[in-house]
Amino acid sequence: MDKPTIRNEKDGSVFEQAEGDTILRAALRAGLGLSYECNSGGCGGCKFELMNGEIETQWPGAPGLGERDRKRGRHLACQCRALGPVTIKAATAPEYQPRILPRRQRARLVGTRDITHDIREFRFRSESDARFLPGQFAMLDLPGLAASRAYSLSNTANEGREWHFQIRRVLHGQGSHVLFEKLVEGDEIGLDGPYGLAYLRTGSPRDIVCVAGGSGLAPMISIARGAAEAGLLNGRKLHFFYGARTPRDVCGESMLDALDHRDGQIVYIPVVSLPGDEGGWSGEIGYVHDAVARLLPTELANYEFYFAGPPPMTQALQEMLMIGHRVPFDQIHFDRFF
Repeated sequence: MDKPTIRNEKDGSVFEQAEGDTILRAALRAGLGLSYECNSGGCGGCKFELMNGEIETQWPGAPGLGERDRKRGRHLACQCRALGPVTIKAATAPEYQPRILPRRQRARLVGTRDITHDIREFRFRSESDARFLPGQFAMLDLPGLAASRAYSLSNTANEGREWHFQIRRVLHGQGSHVLFEKLVEGDEIGLDGPYGLAYLRTGSPRDIVCVAGGSGLAPMISIARGAAEAGLLNGRKLHFFYGARTPRDVCGESMLDALDHRDGQIVYIPVVSLPGDEGGWSGEIGYVHDAVARLLPTELANYEFYFAGPPPMTQALQEMLMIGHRVPFDQIHFDRFF
C-alpha cells in the first residue's frame, strides 16, 4: 500500500506518512520543523488547517483544540492521520527541526527502582542506539492501550541502548497503571523518539537553573547529567530546585551528588508546599517559583532556565520569568504537558 503524501502549503514541503504515524510524527521523521510541543494532544502547538484531502482523528476531544478552533476547521497534527494525499497549512520554524530524527523501535524492560512512594524509575533497553538529547522525551506504546504515552527521559544518550524514565503513579492513569501494575521485567513495548524542544543548550555561557515538580524530575535530572558530561559544571553553577507537596515527596539530591562537578557548583534547593504540623521540615516552604525568584543570587535574566512539572507550576514560572523579570524567551526551555 502506498504511503499517503502530505504537502504543507505554508512552506511547500512534501513528505510521506508511514503506517502508524500521525501527520506530526511523519513530518518530524522527515526532518521538517512542524510546530509542536507535547505530541500528545494537550498543548495545541501543532494546529493545522486541512486544505484538501481526507484525514482521520485519533482523539476528537483532545484538549489542545478549543471549540473556536473546531469551528474554524483546525486540527491537531499529533492526533491526525492522512487517509490519502492531503494538503495542509501548518506553521513551521527552524527551531522545531529535530536534531536527531525520531525512530520507532522495540524496547525491553530491564529493571526498575523506586525513587519515592509514588515515583519509580523504569529502565528499557532498545534494539538499536539510545540517541537523544538531555531533556527530551519518548512516546511509549504500552500493552492494552490504544494511544501512545509521552514520558521524559532521565538518563543521557548511551551505547548501552538504555532509555530511563522516572514516572509518577497517577490515580486512574491508564499509562502508569500498566507500567506499575502490569509490566514485568523482560516485557517488550514500542518506543518512538526522541521528541521535545527543551533539551540542554551546551553553547550557552550562563549558569543553569533547573526547576522540577513531581515527575518533572526526570528531564531535569537528564539536563543536569548532560551538563556534567559536557563539562559545564566545572565552570558554571547549576541551581536545582525541586518543588514537592510534602517532605516525603522530596527527591533528586542523591542523583545530583553522583555527578562529576566541582565542589559548590551544584546548589540543590527542595521546596515543600505542605510541610505538615509535625515540625520535621526545616527547608524552604511555599511554591517553587517564588523560591526561584527569592533565592537566585543575581538578576534572573542572567540564567538559562529549564523546567518541567505540573501545568500550574510551569505556567507560573513562565509568567514570572517573562513578565515579572523580563527573561528573554530564548533562555527559557520547557515542553508543555497536560
